[in-house]
Amino acid sequence: MQDFFTDPVRQSQLVQTAVVIIGTVVGWWLFVRAVGRAVDRLGQGEDIEATDQRQRARTLWKAGRRVAVVVFAIILLLTIMNIWDLPITPFVAVGSAIGVAIGFGAQSMVKDIIAGFFILSEDQFGIGDVVQISGATGRVVDMRLRVTVLRDLDGNAHYVPNGEISVASNFTQSYAQVVIDVGIAYHESVDRALEVFGDELRRFSADPDWSDSVLDDPVVLGVEELGDSSVTIRGYLKVAPDQRWLVRRELFRRIKNRFDADSIEIPFPQRTVHVANAEELRSS
Repeated sequence: MQDFFTDPVRQSQLVQTAVVIIGTVVGWWLFVRAVGRAVDRLGQGEDIEATDQRQRARTLWKAGRRVAVVVFAIILLLTIMNIWDLPITPFVAVGSAIGVAIGFGAQSMVKDIIAGFFILSEDQFGIGDVVQISGATGRVVDMRLRVTVLRDLDGNAHYVPNGEISVASNFTQSYAQVVIDVGIAYHESVDRALEVFGDELRRFSADPDWSDSVLDDPVVLGVEELGDSSVTIRGYLKVAPDQRWLVRRELFRRIKNRFDADSIEIPFPQRTVHVANAEELRSS
């Protein structure tokens, strides 16, 4: 052991190894810091386009960082093996064997990785988006090389292999439309109900507490359906994508209070029952 540390060749190899390790660590730190700052500077502003750019950049960086770790580790390992004159051929052979095994025995994993790459490159969804994929609905909390992780409203985590995602519904991309359907009783005036309904939508849009969430003027579409016990009227608002659920709940609350104040009835399902007496039954 003493000869090992006193041998000039071994000493040189130890110094080179230490320099390579320190250099790799410093290089990784500088790389992460530089890319992290670039991602933070991307898409300055609070508009929807800037928010989408930041979200996409952070998603790409989070997934790309895992690939960068593997690349840095392989480069470090090969460099150290070269310093210590260790044969690289067996390592390359093992890597080739692993590649063949992956090609034949892990086709689904390769499919998941390729699908994940296209999801990121096409910006179908990213971390922070609320999506519905493969029967699971929730907020995207992580995108890995092979799986996408969702967290639903109950706090459950769903791990969806990227290769199984055939249709992805993104609820928080660019903008959202909050569709409001309200039923009124048949004896109410439809024109009056539509007027009150539209006025309340406009009041909501002009409210300073909510105006930043509204992207366009409200639209009253009119009568949507003549149901069994109610007439359904419909309108919608174009809003910021992450505000759709808050806006929907607040609008329903306001419309209910406004209809109560204006004595417009929102009916519940009703059924008419005809009762026949014994004589009528015998005659029939």
